Amino acid sequence: MAEKYIPFLKEEIEKVIEQYPTPFHLYDEKAIRENARRFKKAFGWNEGFKEYFAIKATPNPYLMKILKEEGFGVDCSSEVELELARRVGMRGEEIMLTSNDTPASEFHAAKQLGAIINLDDISHIDYLEKNAGLPETICMRYNPGDLKQGNLIIGHPEDSKYGFTHEQIIEGYRLLKNKGVKEFGVHTMVASNELDPDYFIETADVLFNLIVEVHQKAGVKIRFANLGGGVGIPYKPGQKPVDLEYVSAGIRKLYEEKIFGNGLAPLKIFFELGRAITGPYGYLVAQVLHIKKTYKNFAGLDASMANLMRPGMYGAYHHITVLGKENEPRNRKYDVTGSLCENNDKFAIDRMLPEIEPGDVVVIHDAGAHGHAMGFNYNGKLRSAELLLRENGEIVQIRRAETAEDYFATLDFKSLKDFKA
Repeated sequence: MAEKYIPFLKEEIEKVIEQYPTPFHLYDEKAIRENARRFKKAFGWNEGFKEYFAIKATPNPYLMKILKEEGFGVDCSSEVELELARRVGMRGEEIMLTSNDTPASEFHAAKQLGAIINLDDISHIDYLEKNAGLPETICMRYNPGDLKQGNLIIGHPEDSKYGFTHEQIIEGYRLLKNKGVKEFGVHTMVASNELDPDYFIETADVLFNLIVEVHQKAGVKIRFANLGGGVGIPYKPGQKPVDLEYVSAGIRKLYEEKIFGNGLAPLKIFFELGRAITGPYGYLVAQVLHIKKTYKNFAGLDASMANLMRPGMYGAYHHITVLGKENEPRNRKYDVTGSLCENNDKFAIDRMLPEIEPGDVVVIHDAGAHGHAMGFNYNGKLRSAELLLRENGEIVQIRRAETAEDYFATLDFKSLKDFKA
């Protein structure tokens, strides 16, 4: 099995560990920037093209600032994420709010920032109008139902809690037009971590057909189409990444036929990728604490599911490298585990690896999205630090590890002495 790429040496990480104890997440700035530029170049034919990085994937202001410098916007799904965008210096159409079951305070915060609001339900039109007022630009999320198949992660679109039905979204545009909204967008996302490039071309086809129909039936010319996220990454060695140039060429052909051909150009193309932007360029670095030999061999790490939830939650594969043993035969079978009081706290099950010893440094790949962001404090586990490998080779801390004082900060121990159970 081919080894996945690691942008650092064992000796470099051992020096880092002296200052920043494991576990920690480490991100590769150079690779993230190069990936961002490649993505923008692939869709350079579309004037106004923009990627709205889904900050739920990796909500760190340093990474957001890097992507802002590369011309990206951000997609937010909560009031706190909107505030994070504000603190990074983002305003107006650099921000899109894509949320559901949205509270009034969230709509108000988005409107105050001038963010694009992406409505999830037809009832939200009146709710937004009453609680924050309608902005001049509004987007709506389309759920195509059985017109478009989802994938295993999101499931069938008709079972999804997200988006307007076909009939609702056309009526929604009529309503908003009558209420004085001037600029319109449309959005859809019905898959997650999808590697089939044709899937995204087919999604554009569904959305472009809707844009033509909305113009014919509601008299609304849509200004931008957000094709959502869902572009997967090759977690397993041997898997192929999505060919962005192929996807772009397919979408461009449809654009010329259905958008330009129906007099609906210009139409700006947007995405809201998270995983595909930072996922392959983040690593969870941990050390082996114990080797346990019972009915199986267990390699116990100082990291746990609290640092990377995906394997335990979804059974997801993340490649594992034992630093310094990259060229040794993978002839030992292990369950690679954490210390939570949960038996699904496993990074790998029956994984063939080199012989592992306590003290070995382990790198878990493709942890740059939905890794640290999904951390939690069960069992009193504290969230780990985040580090950044700069383009000049320097490694800096961009989020410190939590302390016990952070964990206890929301508890009022002063009143505990007067509390009678």
